[in-house]
Amino acid sequence: MSKSSITTATPEYKEWLKGIKSYIRSQQIKAAVRVNTELLKVYWRLGEDISSLRVDAQWGSGFYEALSRDLKSEFPDMKGFSVTNLKYCKRFYELYCQSDTIRHQVGDGFEASIFNIPWGHHTEIIAKCKTTEDALFYVNKTIENGWSRARLITQQSVY
Repeated sequence: MSKSSITTATPEYKEWLKGIKSYIRSQQIKAAVRVNTELLKVYWRLGEDISSLRVDAQWGSGFYEALSRDLKSEFPDMKGFSVTNLKYCKRFYELYCQSDTIRHQVGDGFEASIFNIPWGHHTEIIAKCKTTEDALFYVNKTIENGWSRARLITQQSVY
């Protein structure tokens, strides 16, 4: 046996390797959560600007197509700038900005619960919920129960 195979075959090494793998996985998850949070903040800001500028009235019906084209051109490696997604951004902001708590938390930089679930979950919630209260119900249930998007969709048909 070579020295390296003897060293790596020890119970201590295997235990250490197990711990390192676990640590790396947990850091990958934390990084993904941070990326998701920052992406949701981008979508929130886009939605806020689109809503407050009243772009449909100000720049006409071609606004979403132009913005989509311009953002895709500037950020070719970034997804999420389709016409449909830009409209979801507006709805995302308008649905949740009805809540004084969320507006206050976002303004303070506090991580509101809406920033703790993936965008795909939000598109499902946005499509089915009419009120902030209903939307927050599903956001909180998703967080509490660790629902996948498929599970969220199933639960939306139950409640």
